[in-house]
Amino acid sequence: MNVPLTYRKRVITQDDLSFIRKVIDDYQSEGRSVISRRLCEAWDWRQANGHLKDGVCRGLLLQLERNQLVTLPPRIIDNNNNAKRRRKTQATFDFFPTPLNAVLANLAPIELRQVRRTPEEKLFNALVREHHYLGYTHLVGEHLKYLVYAGDRLLACFAFSSAPYAIDCRDIFLGWSQEARERNRHLLAYNSRFLILPWVRVPHLASHLLRRIAKTISGDWQTLYHHPILWLETFVDTEKFAGTCYRAANWTFLGLTSGRGTKSKSQKQLTSIKAMYGYPLVRNYLDKLRNE
Repeated sequence: MNVPLTYRKRVITQDDLSFIRKVIDDYQSEGRSVISRRLCEAWDWRQANGHLKDGVCRGLLLQLERNQLVTLPPRIIDNNNNAKRRRKTQATFDFFPTPLNAVLANLAPIELRQVRRTPEEKLFNALVREHHYLGYTHLVGEHLKYLVYAGDRLLACFAFSSAPYAIDCRDIFLGWSQEARERNRHLLAYNSRFLILPWVRVPHLASHLLRRIAKTISGDWQTLYHHPILWLETFVDTEKFAGTCYRAANWTFLGLTSGRGTKSKSQKQLTSIKAMYGYPLVRNYLDKLRNE
């Protein structure tokens, strides 16, 4: 049977394509989100926590449209699903930054508060959008967001998301096969944002928070996504940062990126060189990650 497309390891057959076109026709007037949910329900396409793979399915639909295999209805633009409008609209919250210069030992007890799918998620998004040099990017797939408090004082923001698919220096360090990577990549989490708020001056705070998050993130991930995390990783822009806090927290330097980007076919450096660091959360992480 002719196979039009393989997307995220799901093979889309000619029969699947006919079914997708029928669902698009049936729900044309209700929009793309409804179409993707109906497809997920029909295929029982779900994450490990039971939620529909709605975002993945929408990516599949866009890929099919780019390949001219389906025609999707126009996007429905309203206040709820207009991404551009969301980026421009400032979140409203009661927050008044005040300078903080302190010694770590003198801070009130530090709390790492997981705010994914809570009312405080808007505060996290706004702070990262305003103060992180990369800004805020809407995360897809599995991810967690943290706000860090000392008493009622807000100190920092963390975000962890699904790990990149194939990174040479990491994959060589882990020594896993392609099959093991396919099976176990969900056990890795990528530190996509780390922001000490600019008015906070506390020596050694960053490395302390990295050590703290390493003790709690696997349990938090288990609660939301029903599987643990065994390994953390991140990229550090070598043109802006030295990676001092990661080294101080005993993260391992894995290597440097080429600077060519993930989709470039050129041998020229197109982006800044990134240093990659990794941190295991369990002692037997290599045995578990190499297990096929």
